[in-house]
Amino acid sequence: MATTPDVRVRRVYEQPDAADGTRVLVDRIWPRGVSKERAHLDEWCKEIAPSTELRTWYAHIPDRFGAFETQYTAELAEPERAAALDRLRSIAESGTLTLLTATRDPEISEAAVLARLIRERREVAP
Repeated sequence: MATTPDVRVRRVYEQPDAADGTRVLVDRIWPRGVSKERAHLDEWCKEIAPSTELRTWYAHIPDRFGAFETQYTAELAEPERAAALDRLRSIAESGTLTLLTATRDPEISEAAVLARLIRERREVAP
């Protein structure tokens, strides 16, 4: 039986942890006030970020998270985003993956949606 991938979600502003494994920023926009050196990224996967329209509509309003998750999951079926999701899945298969975001509440972010999809090995339908 396969084990559940170790996928973590953290704010990019937090100090890196030795247990983070591969650190991937999943925001489209570079986080304000963070240098590339301080971020300690292995990869910046901006192509997986939600569309500007969806991100603007959502505005990290907690009551909208369910609808955001549904719409974002649909966006992940688009070819470029689907390829990026496959890339993240392959990273998670080979070790710990930490998805980084600049949002104040990472548990209601695109990083949380991605982590859940990767952990549950859920496919996104076109």
